[in-house]
Amino acid sequence: MPTYLQRYATPFTTGLFLISLISGTSLFFHYGTAAFREMHEWLSMVLILPFFLHVWKNWRPFLAYFKRLPMAISLALCLVASLAFAWPAITGSATGTGGNPAFAMVNVVASGTPGQVAPLLGKSETEIVEALKAKGFTAADLTKTLSEIASASGRDMMDLMATLATLKAN
Repeated sequence: MPTYLQRYATPFTTGLFLISLISGTSLFFHYGTAAFREMHEWLSMVLILPFFLHVWKNWRPFLAYFKRLPMAISLALCLVASLAFAWPAITGSATGTGGNPAFAMVNVVASGTPGQVAPLLGKSETEIVEALKAKGFTAADLTKTLSEIASASGRDMMDLMATLATLKAN
């Protein structure tokens, strides 16, 4: 490994980990979400490179950990903890609790018909259907739910939501 990579691998790993620690903690407690979300996501991705450089630099001592029981126990516990969080989504048994509330609301709105959503937008149901058809949602109909309209039109649900948002703005 070149010496300049050796010199900077651990300091960058440390600095980026601290950023991830602080921003992740802030996100967990819902403090400064707008300021920390992108920072946390992007700089956590940047952390991958110095992490691998750090492992490369310390390869022999790193391998020694795998000869001892604490590494196996730690990795097993981490796997179990991560599966406990991911299992409901993986198996489709999530109860609908948790997660991003904005996405939960998108699903609530998507299960409504144009007539049910129209009052939220200050429009008539006919105006909603006409606007959707004008934006390429060919299956727009008073009797279908918004998710059915998007699906039958071969369009993404988020495109439909963006179209509805522009209606509210007008």
